Amino acid sequence: MQASVESISKDEFLEGQVLLIDKPLGWTSFQAVNSVKWTIRKKFQLKKIKIGHAGTLDPLATGLLVVCTGKFTKKIAELQGQLKEYTGTMTLGATTPSYDLETEVQEFANTDGLNKQEILQTTAQFTGIIQQKPPLFSALKKDGKRLYEYAREGKEVEIPSRSVEILVFEITGVKMPNVHFRVVCSKGTYMRSLAHDFGKALGVGAHLSALRRTKIGDYYVDNAVDPTIFRELLLKE
Repeated sequence: MQASVESISKDEFLEGQVLLIDKPLGWTSFQAVNSVKWTIRKKFQLKKIKIGHAGTLDPLATGLLVVCTGKFTKKIAELQGQLKEYTGTMTLGATTPSYDLETEVQEFANTDGLNKQEILQTTAQFTGIIQQKPPLFSALKKDGKRLYEYAREGKEVEIPSRSVEILVFEITGVKMPNVHFRVVCSKGTYMRSLAHDFGKALGVGAHLSALRRTKIGDYYVDNAVDPTIFRELLLKE
C-alpha cells in the first residue's frame, strides 16, 4: 500500500516515489499524470519534476496507473514488463472500428443461437501464448505515424501480429449480450483486440464496452487514489 499522500515530503517526491493512481473514465493517461505533476509542483513550488507512468490506459478504461517520480522513473521499463490484471465487459453481436465505444457500432449480428457453455469453452482459444493484432485505433507507430492517425484518415494499413501471453481468461458473468471477464496477461496485450477476436471466434463479433485495470505486478487498484483526491489531499491546508 502506498504511503499517505499528504505525508510525502518534497525531497521524497524528488528522490523518487511510486504513486498508485486510479484513472477516471474519460481521462487520458497523459491527463492523469499531468494532473499529478501539476499538484506536486504547486504544493512545493517546483519548476520541474520528473514523472511518468508504467503503461497507458485508454480514455474509456479506468483503473490503475503506476506513476513514478524523480529517480524512480528509471523503474518504469521494469514495471511495464509486469503482469497486468483487468476486469471488463464484452458486448457480443456488435462490432466497432476501434473495437470499443470510441467509435459507433458498424455491424450487428444475432446472438440468439449462443449459449453460455460455448462462450466459456471459447476462452481456451485465447489462453497461453497467442498471436494478436493491435487495434488500428491505437497509439502504436508505423513509419513514424501513430496508427489512429491512419484510422481517422480512413487509410488501410497492415498491422503485424505479435505474441502475447494470457495466463488467466475467466468469464465472471454472462447476461446476453454482455459477457463479463477477468484477464491476467503480459505486457502489450490489448483487451480491445481480445474482445474483437473473441467475438469473431464465436461468429457474432464483439466490442469492449467496459474495462478496468485492477493490478500491475504487486500493485493493486484498491490502494490507488483518484487524481482529484490526490490533489485535494496534497493541497489541503
